[in-house]
Amino acid sequence: MLIRIGYDIELATQADSTALLSLLQVHPSRRGDLRTPETFTTLPPLTSETYLDSFGNLCRRTSVPKGVERVRFTSSAVIFDSGLPEHYDPLASAMDVQLLPAETLQYLIGSRYCEVDSELMQVAWNLFANSAPNATRVQAICDFVHQHIRFDYQSARATRTAVDVYRERVGVCRDYAHLAITLCRCMNIPARYVTTYLGDIGIAPTSPPMDFSACIEVFLGGAWYVFDPRN
Repeated sequence: MLIRIGYDIELATQADSTALLSLLQVHPSRRGDLRTPETFTTLPPLTSETYLDSFGNLCRRTSVPKGVERVRFTSSAVIFDSGLPEHYDPLASAMDVQLLPAETLQYLIGSRYCEVDSELMQVAWNLFANSAPNATRVQAICDFVHQHIRFDYQSARATRTAVDVYRERVGVCRDYAHLAITLCRCMNIPARYVTTYLGDIGIAPTSPPMDFSACIEVFLGGAWYVFDPRN
């Protein structure tokens, strides 16, 4: 099926000049599915350039000069998708760390929002050590996160980490993702953050409109699988 995707984002700037870094474009692995090119416009018109980061994401740097107080980003494209669910193997097993591909090891260590070397290490082993070391364990982690956190847009903040989420028990989709990623990593399962579109296909009209949404990918049995602790 063909899906229209895009965004309309407005930002306020306060510095004399600002370099805005954004990750808003379709991942290179899906660019072959685009049926119309992604447009990108700014209001007012501004200079921008694209680059690939170390994870293979297509990023954009937009230069905002002094005197511009508000910037609007818009984009639109049409992309093809089969409409089928993501591939899932409930028996896919966690791999011994010694056997993991080297490129997955970075998804085991701690990061800015995912404090593996914290109280969550003991929490993870207390809760999930007796679960089967396969997709069942990852689903158990996602179920726990889903039940542990109360979703609240008004409580969102950019500095909340996985430990904060666990203690405060409130957050938005990225907080669900950060906590689930951290618990997976604590159990020696490579896990990474993924930004997706949360579509409005086949559901009643919603307000506010659909948005970007965070979920996770975990490495099991030699492949990456999508899980969504928020939904």
